[in-house]
Amino acid sequence: MKQFALIVAGGNGSRMNSETPKQFLLLNDLPILMHSMNRFYHFNSEMEIILVLPKAQFGMWKSLSKKYEFNVPHQIVAGGKNRFQSVKNGLDTIIGNGIIFIHDGVRPLVSTETIGRCLKTTLEKGNAVPVSSVVESLRMVENGTNKIVDRDKFVNIQTPQTFFVEEIKAAYAQGFDPLFTDDTSVLERTGKTINLVKGNRENIKITHPSDLIVAKALMKYQRINFD
Repeated sequence: MKQFALIVAGGNGSRMNSETPKQFLLLNDLPILMHSMNRFYHFNSEMEIILVLPKAQFGMWKSLSKKYEFNVPHQIVAGGKNRFQSVKNGLDTIIGNGIIFIHDGVRPLVSTETIGRCLKTTLEKGNAVPVSSVVESLRMVENGTNKIVDRDKFVNIQTPQTFFVEEIKAAYAQGFDPLFTDDTSVLERTGKTINLVKGNRENIKITHPSDLIVAKALMKYQRINFD
């Protein structure tokens, strides 16, 4: 069955205190986004990769691809005003069915094992979302008060969230809701059950400067090199 990777990279550098969009910041001498795309290419070199970027960043991306001799085949699609619309724009370019991995462009440390588990579970059950356990204590804040909650009842959500193309496209045909914080929340609204699979803890989303420091350390420790 055909496989697609929809890489969503619509961020800017505001929370990173940088004028450079965070997906273009260097991680071990290569832009973060290139590491993320490399993960899927190395999992399956026949996979069709669709990169969703703000249209204003197309030129910068093409310049970086030339500078770093980035030759992973991919299609570029203009993003929308929010993540929901950006994913929808990417989905609209796909004709026919298959398996699609929807992934945050600033998660460069997703493992091929996680991608493989997502694929296996989607083929068996229809969809998959990788998660990691919560290791810190949690408290719920509500109406000016707070109370402890059982952390074993919660998980951290990661990407790639994985689906059959036709099912997720149908889910994205519904109107936008602010409660749609990820792709599984969109699918869940249609009545589908979401299947959780084991992610990898180092599959962090790089959002703040400290995340970049952690990612660099993890890459050095694991001796990861896809250049």
